Amino acid sequence: MSRVALISGITGQDGSYLTEFLLDRGYTVHGIKRRSSSFNTERLDRLDVHPRNTEARLFLHYGDLSDPATLTSLIRDIRPDEIYNLGAQSHVRVSFDIPGYTADVTALGALHMLEATRAAGIDCRYYQASSSEMFGSTPPPQREETPFHPRSPYACAKVYAYWSAVNYRESWDMFCVNGILFNHESPRRGENFVTRKITRAVARIEAGLQDRLYLGNLDAVRDWGYAPEYVEAMWLALQQDSPDDYVVATGEGHTVREFVEAAFDQVGLDWEQYVQIDPAYYRPAEVDALIGDYGKARRRLGWAPKTLFGDLVRVMVDADRHLLEDERMGRLVRVDR
Repeated sequence: MSRVALISGITGQDGSYLTEFLLDRGYTVHGIKRRSSSFNTERLDRLDVHPRNTEARLFLHYGDLSDPATLTSLIRDIRPDEIYNLGAQSHVRVSFDIPGYTADVTALGALHMLEATRAAGIDCRYYQASSSEMFGSTPPPQREETPFHPRSPYACAKVYAYWSAVNYRESWDMFCVNGILFNHESPRRGENFVTRKITRAVARIEAGLQDRLYLGNLDAVRDWGYAPEYVEAMWLALQQDSPDDYVVATGEGHTVREFVEAAFDQVGLDWEQYVQIDPAYYRPAEVDALIGDYGKARRRLGWAPKTLFGDLVRVMVDADRHLLEDERMGRLVRVDR
């Protein structure tokens, strides 16, 4: 029988790549999706979803991290071998505007998932999606032993979720792993995240559909990797003999300005002619530099990044140029579920 995985946040960037990764390895995958008045499964449209295909190994269930009773019922019914808690309110800047909701979903949601797993009484392995934002103002390079100094409601919520996973591991002997992932991007990144905002704007400016790109702090340094490679690290962390916590990163730092310049260079444009600073995008408390040391993941998991900064920017710009061309030619067709 195939192994069974349950993923919260399955409709997001990481959830969709992880789903493909697991299906390719013969898993049956169950995903939790929030009810919405609009379609929110476009990242999964290329996959076969039950019930229309009786051979499908992907099943979607309505649920929410703020609803512990439903989570417990789902886990008892599905009886997964592995749980990946990827769901969160994950936009850092927005977390300053909706701190209560961010805490409810990102912090308490993780606690609800952990407790639901324990209450269901099944033997499974649990992955908690932690974040480099937890390090905040602590200088780089950041590794597993680096102290946390969160600088946003999102980061504070992730610290709570991190220590909750550690507590359940130590208190209840659960196989709980924290993956401390640094920024990881792809063409599936949400359009309101800075990297995708940039590459989408580049495509539109090149096509004459947009005149300006408004951004905030161009001096912030981030460690950007390629999301499909990072989900492999998630899986590898759950295949070990004992649970532990891992930083997943590239070890390279680049400013937002460098990302902008590389993206505009891809289409032969001078970024300074199109980019303007809007203070509305500044964070109340900035995180200056996040650069990860993934040495432990390399030693223990045999994992290392393959796609580095220049190739990542190129992949994302090319994807947004192709997407825009498809939209203009009417080649995009939604697959209704």
